Amino acid sequence: MKIVIAPDSFKECLSATKVAAAISEGIQKIVPEAEIISIPVADGGEGTVEALVSATGGKIVYTPSLDPLNRPIQSFYGILGDGKTAVIEMAATSGIELISPEERNPLITTTYGTGLLLKAALDEGYTNIILGIGGSATNDGGAGMAQALGFGLQDKNGNSIDQGGGCLGKLYSITHSKVHPLLSDATITVACDVQNPLLGPSGATSVYGPQKGATPEMLEELEKNMTHFAGILQQKFGMNFADIPGSGAAGGLAAGLMAFCKARLVSGFDLVAQLTHLEDHIAQASLIFTGEGKIDSQTAFGKTISGVAKLAKKQQVPVIALAGKMEDDLTELYNQGVTSVFAIGNKPMSLEESKANAYQLLIATSEQIMRLVSKREKK
Repeated sequence: MKIVIAPDSFKECLSATKVAAAISEGIQKIVPEAEIISIPVADGGEGTVEALVSATGGKIVYTPSLDPLNRPIQSFYGILGDGKTAVIEMAATSGIELISPEERNPLITTTYGTGLLLKAALDEGYTNIILGIGGSATNDGGAGMAQALGFGLQDKNGNSIDQGGGCLGKLYSITHSKVHPLLSDATITVACDVQNPLLGPSGATSVYGPQKGATPEMLEELEKNMTHFAGILQQKFGMNFADIPGSGAAGGLAAGLMAFCKARLVSGFDLVAQLTHLEDHIAQASLIFTGEGKIDSQTAFGKTISGVAKLAKKQQVPVIALAGKMEDDLTELYNQGVTSVFAIGNKPMSLEESKANAYQLLIATSEQIMRLVSKREKK
């Protein structure tokens, strides 16, 4: 029996690699002879670098950066097996997991650290760059990133504006005389898993601001500032980025990357699936395991499980999805190719307890599923 394990991470809990390892342990308890292919999948968020470096035989490069509150941290980016492509995930420096819930405030959190990772890759001569932008703590439209790359973001008095979404309303002009010299030669591909525009009720601020710590009062200020910022970007670069699908990803970082870096947005899942040859492995499998921390009605719209299910449906391979939490109507996921969804909790427990025990819960759930599968296989 060949089993492909292709999960996303369990956010703020386990990386996709650790999720895959736990599922593998559970399977091997019952079917030790199974041929298991683990392909940790990420859609642009945490784990994207690890997944792509592992799949291509690349390497990790460690480099100093700054967290969303501009505190020094040791961060990293990857070099793919071709030796020519750098891969960065904003979660490694501007991610929400890097700051505590009490510290989350999109008025002041910044993507400056993400810009430092881009600069580090450019400094080493890498001009083909993949950037995953899931899991952000920010709502600054990529302004901090641009400042780290040398763009001057100035107020009406010619002074640099401070960082964070709360300062975008002060932006008056953008200068580029000190921009990194290799940026104009760079090809930057942005791995993104959402289609939200920059502004409006389905935009960056309204949809994702609350989970980053924004109060209702903050949301109003942030939306006003982002609207102003979008206007300045249009003046400077001659293009309206506000309504482009996906431009609102990562607190508008996607819009900033398109404007300042001429970046191209692509499906994070499709990019990772292509580089890991996921569909080829699925075509040879008899069963697929996937999963992520929360599975709900939104999972069917561009998330990892949805992508895995669609590939598996083409090959008529059953898909088991595991989740820390499941809710809402999952009919669309089943239509896309998921065979069944299992929550890993084995008793009433708090979110904190579930996260603390997620690895063992994944092992136990996978083991129970394989008891049923192996029994049916023997008939």
